[in-house]
Amino acid sequence: MLAGCVSAPPPQPSAGIAPIRFLLSFDDGPSASLGVNPTREILDALADNPIQPEIKAVFFIQTRASHAGGSAQGQSLLRRQQKDGHLLGFHTATRRHSNHRFLSPDELAQSLRDGVADLRAISSKPPRLVRPPFWNYDERTFAAYQAHGLHLLLTDLSANDGKTWGINGSLRRRSNLRSQLALAATHIQAGDMPVVDGVIPVIVTFHDLNPYTARHMREYLQILMDVAGDVGLATATKPFYDQRDALERAAIKRALGDPLQHVRLPGLWNWLWN
Repeated sequence: MLAGCVSAPPPQPSAGIAPIRFLLSFDDGPSASLGVNPTREILDALADNPIQPEIKAVFFIQTRASHAGGSAQGQSLLRRQQKDGHLLGFHTATRRHSNHRFLSPDELAQSLRDGVADLRAISSKPPRLVRPPFWNYDERTFAAYQAHGLHLLLTDLSANDGKTWGINGSLRRRSNLRSQLALAATHIQAGDMPVVDGVIPVIVTFHDLNPYTARHMREYLQILMDVAGDVGLATATKPFYDQRDALERAAIKRALGDPLQHVRLPGLWNWLWN
């Protein structure tokens, strides 16, 4: 057999590096759909799948959007998310998916007050995490988040599934996640990512309003496991979080500490905002 026809063996996990654990997060929901509801499908898949039962995730909520948390269906799903042991984070409390940088100081402060109150009503305590719409923030909005006790969490991997209508699937989902995880692996190997409770949290972002994501959630879990092996990262015995407190500790540790720190954003947002 010609040497050029032999596939190279996959990279082996590096000795001395803590295993990774995927920290799943979902933006924009919960869905108000009365038919096949993508948020409900995702919750079902996290609870019952072949990889690890009862996975817990962070859901960044649009608390007052009519197609999300501002609906009766959305409120019902918020209560389920809390009951199922997931972690509720703040996305926005504006009526639409508004960019916080384009809000006046008073409008932003009101949105933050409303969102914190909305989520406190569900979970009996204020949220501690925020992910700004469009990943966009500056020193002013960062300071406003801090003033309301909110830690800004970005991501390492993105499914690039923010488009929730029309053709919203991806033929490159595996290669996309592999390339992003390969980049994260370079930071892990350099010791740039923290170890929390004995594992390195790797943040993955999806959108729970996307029907394609919902239908393929179990496949995405397997893809994440596969690409970790592809890039030589060992996963923890439990490769996903299954306890809300541990999930929150990891997310807080990975939150952005300095608004001026250079951060690589997913997809076109990195080019647009930077």
